[in-house]
Amino acid sequence: MQAITTFLNTLLDLWLDASFWLIIGLFVAGVLKVTLSNEKLSKHLTGHGMWPSIKAAILGMPLPLCSCGVIPAAVGLRRGGASKSATTAFLISTPETGVDSIAISYALLGPFMAVIRPIAATASAISAAFLVLVTDKDNHTPPPPAEPVKSSCCSGSHSCSSHESTEHATEKKPQPWLQKMWEGQKYAFTDLIEDLSLWLIVGLIVSALVVTFVPSEALVEISRSPWAMVLMALIGVPMYICASASTPIAAGLMLAGVSPGAVLVFLLAGPATNMATLGIVRKELGTKALISYLVGVVGVAILFGYLTNFLVDTYDININAQLAASNELLPAVISWASGIALAVIIAADLWKRFSPKQHKASCCS
Repeated sequence: MQAITTFLNTLLDLWLDASFWLIIGLFVAGVLKVTLSNEKLSKHLTGHGMWPSIKAAILGMPLPLCSCGVIPAAVGLRRGGASKSATTAFLISTPETGVDSIAISYALLGPFMAVIRPIAATASAISAAFLVLVTDKDNHTPPPPAEPVKSSCCSGSHSCSSHESTEHATEKKPQPWLQKMWEGQKYAFTDLIEDLSLWLIVGLIVSALVVTFVPSEALVEISRSPWAMVLMALIGVPMYICASASTPIAAGLMLAGVSPGAVLVFLLAGPATNMATLGIVRKELGTKALISYLVGVVGVAILFGYLTNFLVDTYDININAQLAASNELLPAVISWASGIALAVIIAADLWKRFSPKQHKASCCS
């Protein structure tokens, strides 16, 4: 009974820690949605050399697209003239981090991890793009015209298709600024929440379970192993989990004693390398690009894992003191109000998707 009480209290604490910063991240994501279109991005990602790839990695970093939502966007950029290396950088940088995941990283993992995570994500994207550039002679060959691509992992939701249709509608007819902002917030708190909600709940539950029931000594021993980084990479590569939803799991691992470097490897490998993304990379960019993609993501993740542990040890960074650092900045009333608001938003999304009435309508259609 005491263990269950501890689990529920831990789950509540994690929820309250994450809610305010996730809502802020979603708000900014809605603003970015209406200010950065595929057409604007394409103009920056065409051309030769590494500069378009560097811009792709930097521009992709704040965008609020999950592992599956980034696929149609990246394919659209490629077919709009972006090189293979720039497309690779965009495919890696975008799902590994975003304004929503940076916000929740600060809330649950502390300022150090919130800074090192996007830096590592950008570095892995640029490294993979460089490998594509030097190994693939057909890097700039324009792709043949084809049907629009939709990822199988988001085919059950309307987020991918609605993203495209909203964008086209915006391009056809200019909208007033307030209406555009409203459309962006509607996207963030409906379509984007649809991508995040279920996995976020799973991540928080897994995090609370790890903290409550897994012996910290065992996890500490595993994280000290010279193979800890490789093990985390192997766990993350086949998994489909978005950047925001992977953060609570990472927080649980760190609270249980896993090294921050090993946790960073999981945070980088998981969102960027699910099977659906790898299949699209192979189809659209080729086998050489796929190999460069995996080497860039996994190799840089492991290197940054060791670098993170080195920095923590060298500069005596107190990771445990930084965990849930946002708690000290927020009054309890704001944490509770944000937690209740996020619970209502997610409950409404889950009810819309899984209610018997909705299920019956989808079956009949």
